[in-house]
Order: sequence, then structure tokens, then C-alpha cells
Amino acid sequence: MIIEAHELRKTFVSGRGKGNEVEAVRGIDLEVADGEVFAVLGPNGAGKTTTVRMLATFTPPTSGRALVNGFDIVKQADKVRASIGYVSQSGGVDDLAPAIENLMLAGRIAGMSKAQAKARAEELMEIFALGEIGNRPARTLSGGQKRRFAVAIGLVAAPPLIFLDEPTTGLDPQNRANLWEEVRKLRAQGTSVLLTTHYLDEADALCDRLVIVDHGRIVAEGTPEALKKEVAGDVVTVKVADRIEQARALLSAEPYVREVVQEDDLLRAYLDDGERGLPSVLRALDRDGLVIQSITLSRATLDDVFLKHTGRSLRDAA
Repeated sequence: MIIEAHELRKTFVSGRGKGNEVEAVRGIDLEVADGEVFAVLGPNGAGKTTTVRMLATFTPPTSGRALVNGFDIVKQADKVRASIGYVSQSGGVDDLAPAIENLMLAGRIAGMSKAQAKARAEELMEIFALGEIGNRPARTLSGGQKRRFAVAIGLVAAPPLIFLDEPTTGLDPQNRANLWEEVRKLRAQGTSVLLTTHYLDEADALCDRLVIVDHGRIVAEGTPEALKKEVAGDVVTVKVADRIEQARALLSAEPYVREVVQEDDLLRAYLDDGERGLPSVLRALDRDGLVIQSITLSRATLDDVFLKHTGRSLRDAA
């Protein structure tokens, strides 16, 4: 395992005294395999970034223990840092310097000679298709170009593990897709990736496994497909004009409905076969004179997994 974490906790004190303590991470266990793309999925404020910063040795844990590449994050922090790349939400790119100088500086900090740093910078610019803009000041680059440079900086020392904290926040769809492709290339090269995200599609598309975090705790863990199968195959979302509790009871009593979850004024009925079950849902509600305002059929998503475990939608929470 490239990462093994047990009961990681982090408490911050805001102001003075114990009465102002905030427990950001509340006992997280993680295992990430070599060469795996692993996602920590959750809304803003769930403890994702704090967890990554502890694993990367930038924030000491209040309690718990973790090994990164076999090194203790507290007792062997220097060896951990030599084993990782880290790309924060802000990116860590010096806007005033040419982009290639950002890469060369990272190489020099990693202990390379000037010639080695220059060769590695040029190699990474070719890998990330950035050669034509390498001599431009970083401030003149687009958001997508700057983000790709930030990832390249994290890979200068060719670490076995890279942390990507919300890597595509603020990017347009095309640049998001480009960065996703770079993450897939990292996996193909054997690099382990731990990324944090609040984007459901990102976690679903990229990761081999994931954990869903809420209020500093892991509420679900597994592959995207396995987590979605735990919910059901299809979801019928219904909005009725009134008598929502009666509608919920009616749907829950139907033999083809596995589970019904209420979210505000919506009901989500989870079925193994939504196409066959949808007419029966309509008949059951119509039989008791319930007025349907809207109804949709969709496949189960990671948002349904989040809703099942927390009682609210991740899209709303994010």
C-alpha cells in the first residue's frame, strides 16, 4: 500500500480556549494501493483538504497514524515529502516567472543540477503539450494551462505518489477533460494518485476506488460501480402536489421498489429495473388520487450513494 492511515484526526482551535475547538477530521482510515487512482469525494468543508494536508505532512494530525510510501508522516516527514508530489487548489505557480522557470526551480529544490532540472522541465513540457508557452509569464496563461503546469511541477521529481487537491475546480469542460486524460496517463505509468473532489462525475470517471467524506468522517468506501449497485440500478424521482408522506408509504409498499428516500419535496424510489417499474409507480400514485407534478427515470449515481448515507444531496451540499 502506498498510503495506510488509521484513525486520523485533526482538531483546530479558533480563538482562545477549548470551547472554540473545531474537529475537521474525525477518525479517518484509508488504504491506497500502488498505482491506484483514489478519490476523496465530499462537499466543501467535509475535511478532504485537511486529510490530504496531513498525509502530505503539511499539517500534523491531532491523533492517529499514517504511513506514506512506508514512512511515518510525523516521525519521517522529510522522507514522505521526498516520495510525493503535491498540487494544492491554488496550484503553487509563480505568476511573475516564465512557466519553464517554475519547473526548473522545482527541480533544483528537489536536488537536481541545473542541467538535470532543465532537461526534466523540457520533458514535462512535452508530456503536457506545453512547449509553445513555456517561456511566457505564468500570469498570461489560461486557467487550464496554468493547472497543467501545476500538475507538471508536482511531477518534477517523478514521485511514486501525487496528491491533487480539487484539481479541476474553475476549469471549463474542455480543460477538465484534458486534465482527466493526464491523470489516466499517470495511472498507466504506475504513479499512484490521490485526488480530492466535490465533482461526482470526476470521481466516477477517474478513480479505481473512492471514499465519500462528510463532516470529517468516511460514510462510504468502494469502487464507483459497487457503491452504485448498493443503492439500486435505477432511480425514479417523483414530485407530488401534496400528501408526500402518503406517496412515500405507497411506493415503499410496492414489491419492485427497494427503497424510498425523501429529500425535501422529492421522493427517490430505487428500483432494480426502472423501465419496467415506472408504469407501476404511476399506477400506484394515480390509484390513490395523488397528483404528480414531475417524474424522471435515471441510473443511480454517486449522488444517490451520498444521499443514502447522509440524507441530503451532494450537489446541494457542495
